[in-house]
Amino acid sequence: MTDSVTIHTDGACRGNPGPGGWGAVLHYRGNQKTIQGFEPQTTNNRMELTAVIEALRLLKRGCEVELVTDSKYVMTGINEWLANWKRNGWKTAARKPVKNSDLWQQLEAETARHHLTWRWVRGHSGDPGNELADQLANQAIDTGTRA
Repeated sequence: MTDSVTIHTDGACRGNPGPGGWGAVLHYRGNQKTIQGFEPQTTNNRMELTAVIEALRLLKRGCEVELVTDSKYVMTGINEWLANWKRNGWKTAARKPVKNSDLWQQLEAETARHHLTWRWVRGHSGDPGNELADQLANQAIDTGTRA
């Protein structure tokens, strides 16, 4: 039987670009683990991507993953845009370089190890996992540390 994990992720940025943080909450067999990180100069989209990448990196083996995010950028990018970007040599439909291609490539590698189901939630709407991930991201900015 494949292990099932639920992951809530969020990214935050003060200014865009500016100092940023990311947070993730992993639920597995009744246990909860939280992770967070900080970047002194980044963008909100980079932090949203990093939260997902770092959470998936924690998983030691392939899992059934429900990935809960408030980022339509991440969900749409991985599920709809990625194949065309790759086919176009990491260029957009307008033939411009894909922003954050380094992180998109890392995310693709991490998602390949798992069976993912993506679920979008509206940010700041009371979803407990999303609220905690948001708190972790903002706490990372406040303290300027990775925990």
